[in-house]
Amino acid sequence: MSGVRDSLDRVGYNLLAAALLACAREEFTGELRVDGTPGGVLYLRNGFVVGADSPGAPGPEALLLRSGRITGEQWATLVRESGGLRWPASGLIAGGYAGAAQLRVVCVMALHDAAFAIAAGKVQECERATGAEPLATVAVGEPPGRLLQDATRRLAALATLPYAVRPDRERPTAVPEAEPRTELQYDLFTRADGRSTARDLAFRTGRGVYTVTVEIARMLAEGLLACPEVPFPVPVRPPPDIQAVRPREPAPPPPPLPPGPPVDAVPAELPRRRPGASGIAEALDPGQDGASWKGFFRLRNGAPR
Repeated sequence: MSGVRDSLDRVGYNLLAAALLACAREEFTGELRVDGTPGGVLYLRNGFVVGADSPGAPGPEALLLRSGRITGEQWATLVRESGGLRWPASGLIAGGYAGAAQLRVVCVMALHDAAFAIAAGKVQECERATGAEPLATVAVGEPPGRLLQDATRRLAALATLPYAVRPDRERPTAVPEAEPRTELQYDLFTRADGRSTARDLAFRTGRGVYTVTVEIARMLAEGLLACPEVPFPVPVRPPPDIQAVRPREPAPPPPPLPPGPPVDAVPAELPRRRPGASGIAEALDPGQDGASWKGFFRLRNGAPR
């Protein structure tokens, strides 16, 4: 699985790096929308990145809910009591669901994870916008250059693993009778169904997409997970174009016939030919298969329709 080693979108990466460095140089405040796959939004304040959202990585809300620290009903109650805040930090701390330091760590983790997901994908365009606020902000923002450098370091570390995988590419499945050792391995082992990527499993387990991607690569190396090889499609060659076939050279004219009998010796009535003697009747018989190009290929490809 060496696709990760050559998977970095150089053009998109340079585009993202130039946009972030320009925001830092101009001390931009607002959001930088990154169009691509998975894409996302980076929120800046005075040139520092204070938050990020990406469909390729779980946000701080998903990290808390999926980790079991708080249930969905409890979260909805806190949001309602806070007047509709999407990130009720005060209620989380007052209710004992998480401490202030833990919330800061969760926000920083979500920020770096979203930046990694954006850099690991395809970047098509970067556009600035103003007036938006992130779901959860980091008190001390990250310099854009350092944030991008951290994402690049993670990509390089992932590429050095024996079974390097992409967050949105491979879909591992559990190996029967294998025995996971850690809690994270057990969570991934029981959810690896051959249809979920590392990104999907990160959302389901409430963990960072980078952490899950690295652990999947390790479990592949240890034989706990497997990625079935996708069979290559069999090339299908189209039938030859009859119009494009080069015509044959005309046959030379036959030698002259020897002089025949006199005209009055020719019988007045030619003998009748037996029907089908030339083979044309058999070729035109509707009961015969393969009487045309379509029938010919139906015979080659299986039973006629």
